[in-house]
Amino acid sequence: MVLALEIILLISAILMTIFVLLHKGKGGGLSSLFGGGVQSNLSGSTVVEKNLDRYTVVMVIIWLACIVGLNLIQTFAS
Repeated sequence: MVLALEIILLISAILMTIFVLLHKGKGGGLSSLFGGGVQSNLSGSTVVEKNLDRYTVVMVIIWLACIVGLNLIQTFAS
């Protein structure tokens, strides 16, 4: 169980780093390389940015859950 949580923690940390780096900053960002440069007329951000935001939030939740789970296992293991 601990090994599985550690592996999920590592994968989610790597994916979260990649997703954060793909976000468009003030100057454009790496997301424009993957179609994020096309602006939508109806909203301030693109569909790619919205999906990237969702994926980043999901990775953060998974990452935090793994940290809490590993801490609980370490605390209550005897």
